[in-house]
Amino acid sequence: MVKNTKPAKSSYRCAECGFEVAKWVGRCPECQAWGTVEERAPARAGLARIAAGAPSSPARRISEVDVEETKVRPTGVSELDRVLGGGIVPGAVVLLAGEPGVGKSTLLLEVAHRWAEKGDSGPVLYVTGEESAGQVRLRAERTGNLHPEIFLAAESDLSAVLSHVEEVKPGLMIADSVQTIQSAEDSGTAGGVTQVRAVASALIALAKENALPVVLVGHVTKEGSIAGPRVLEHLVDVVLQFEGDRHSTLRLVRGVKNRYGPADEVGCFELRDDGIAGVPDPSGLFLNRKDVGVPGTAVTVVMEGKRPLLAEVQALVSKTGLPAPRRAVSDLDSARLAMILAVLERRGRVRLTDQDVFAAAVGGMRITEPAADLAIALAVASATVDAALPADVVAVGEVGLAGEIRRVTGVGRRLAEAARLGFTRALVPPDSGPLPPEVRALVVSDMGQALQVLYDVAKK
Repeated sequence: MVKNTKPAKSSYRCAECGFEVAKWVGRCPECQAWGTVEERAPARAGLARIAAGAPSSPARRISEVDVEETKVRPTGVSELDRVLGGGIVPGAVVLLAGEPGVGKSTLLLEVAHRWAEKGDSGPVLYVTGEESAGQVRLRAERTGNLHPEIFLAAESDLSAVLSHVEEVKPGLMIADSVQTIQSAEDSGTAGGVTQVRAVASALIALAKENALPVVLVGHVTKEGSIAGPRVLEHLVDVVLQFEGDRHSTLRLVRGVKNRYGPADEVGCFELRDDGIAGVPDPSGLFLNRKDVGVPGTAVTVVMEGKRPLLAEVQALVSKTGLPAPRRAVSDLDSARLAMILAVLERRGRVRLTDQDVFAAAVGGMRITEPAADLAIALAVASATVDAALPADVVAVGEVGLAGEIRRVTGVGRRLAEAARLGFTRALVPPDSGPLPPEVRALVVSDMGQALQVLYDVAKK
């Protein structure tokens, strides 16, 4: 009697996040990516058990592992080393992503130059798939990053890149970018999901086998997220996001993932005509200090990673001639501003229904942290009554819908930074913990108390 067996069914897996579904769909139910669900061959029943093979190295006690093999090596760029956790680890793979023109290649040329200058870590292999070697040479010449130990290779074929590594034997490899390199052994076009995964896997294996630190440049999508399969972010050791406004010289390198150090650090850079330079004390970039306060301005302290930065918030309130007043923001969260205006009008009795309100963060910093709520509210109220806060006052606190001023994290560290820059008074929420003695804390528990400080100044 012939046994009737049903054929095994194919399954479908998302190339972005690995989520499996029973039938093909155009959009992944898990990560919501379009066109990433691919068919997988059915698993064969009765597969032979995998035989044990010879290990590449014997298992050792964890206490016997030599930590010197993974000792951090500084790149020479202090702000980048801050984000990396002191430097780059041999065999680590770093993914640096950012919008076109933000300065990724300029920063990596600076890293290559500093690395080559040390002379004890081997040469640098700079693989460029987007530009010719001549274009990279011109940029290096303009930014003062020429060095004989930097080797350029304009290649887009993976096998050729691996040949360059064998020939140069670099101490650091930079691939600009991973989306432009293509493997002839895999299908798909350069930059596609299959190719990016194959190229990244090959370069990661190369890094681990040779203890070679590799920096990969990644493109971003229109939404600002890293382009390519999400598995790429899981495979690499460090993911850095390079951020910056085209109209500002400030650039931020933000740690998104770091297996060797903190994942919430931020490095600050200034993009110049002759290259890029680290800014170890960036608070001054966001402040326009005056001896006398100006109506419609307030200073707050925001946290970028673990780094406190002072920022100035400005507001302008004017009588509207339109049926619906305008609400315009720059580098602030528009939804949060709308909430703060509603709290000001309902809880603080500040009339804004017939007023246009314009609010902005100064200096190119985008502020989304709730700790800046109190400063935004005081800036709007200050512009409404045309009374300035004292120039030596900072405001830190989150505003709730009931009008209460809520506690935020790290108030002591924020005020210590404010005291270093000469501020002597601070409006803070209750129960803010130990505060530096150099700053006189004015505790405000609700919006009414905060506005009373402003009104007391206006009466003088």
